[in-house]
Amino acid sequence: MRLLPKNRDHGWAPIAWLIFLCFFYIQPLAEHASWRSLLLTNAEVIFFLVLYFGIFWVRPPVNRVLLFGMAVMGIGLAKINAGASVFIIFTAAFIPWVFERAKSALIALSGLALTIVINEVLFHPPNGFSLTSLVVALGVGLSNTHFAVRNRADRKLRLAHEEIEHLAKVAERERIARDLHDVLGHTLTLISVKSTLAGKLLDKDPLKAKSEIADIERVSREAMAEIRNTLRGYSSYKLNEELQRAEAALESAGVAVKTEASDVPLTAAQESVAALIMREAVTNVVRHAQARHCSLRLARNNGNCVLEIQDDGCGGLTTEGNGVRGMRERVEALGGTLQYNTSAGTKLSFEFPLTTADANR
Repeated sequence: MRLLPKNRDHGWAPIAWLIFLCFFYIQPLAEHASWRSLLLTNAEVIFFLVLYFGIFWVRPPVNRVLLFGMAVMGIGLAKINAGASVFIIFTAAFIPWVFERAKSALIALSGLALTIVINEVLFHPPNGFSLTSLVVALGVGLSNTHFAVRNRADRKLRLAHEEIEHLAKVAERERIARDLHDVLGHTLTLISVKSTLAGKLLDKDPLKAKSEIADIERVSREAMAEIRNTLRGYSSYKLNEELQRAEAALESAGVAVKTEASDVPLTAAQESVAALIMREAVTNVVRHAQARHCSLRLARNNGNCVLEIQDDGCGGLTTEGNGVRGMRERVEALGGTLQYNTSAGTKLSFEFPLTTADANR
């Protein structure tokens, strides 16, 4: 059985502190006490050790009861052994750790000091007991109060850092999941569309089929590079390039495209988010909408960037799937909003604020 819990901040130091128990043996040895007296002294020390190590294992209010017992030992044994002041000093050392609030610890220390004074007045312990106990106990108790407060503040700070690190890891996993969903979803959809088209053209127009197969190879290589960059956190997407990819994907799927793109000053982060939103929305049109027409619009509106994707497909969006939820999370991270209307096809409207400097251009 362990004497101390594994998670103690003090490590092995509490064992080293027990060296001060030697003061409890000075008087019996100096007076050549009988073996019975020495056995009684050893029994008292063993009882103290039970209280001492018990305080490390139990929680309030039980540890306060053990601490009270330690103080009673010091006061009760003062008449027969002046070295019992060491129990008072240990009590004072423990008070700031047992009472978690500094105010409560100071009140407990004051109570201990008052008890020492009352014991001196009423019971007249040996010379030096009260003064030694009072001075050393107050010095140790007050200094430990300072260290206990700082220790608790450090523990809170450490827990906060661990929580921040955990949240950062979660956020990074979510970022990778969203990016991979967008990259792979778009790429696999485009490969599927182009493969189907190439199969249909294989007999009718071999040259066109060959061109589509070459596009499939190109898209696959681009996807591999994007996946590597996503995992490394180096991904950066250009909105103009994504608009071109969107037009190509929609046209390959037989959807007529209308693009309206104004010059909107975006930061690199905003442009990447807008590009990924465009990619996911167009992927959904190709995979699910069964649309004939699709319009893509990028514009400014009162210092905000507006991105709209509208199709004349089957609509029917009633609950948010992973794709729509990912788009919402992306735009909300920029302080923006997502609105969608599925009464006639599907219309997705994303709006987020531009930076102050860019909005005034």
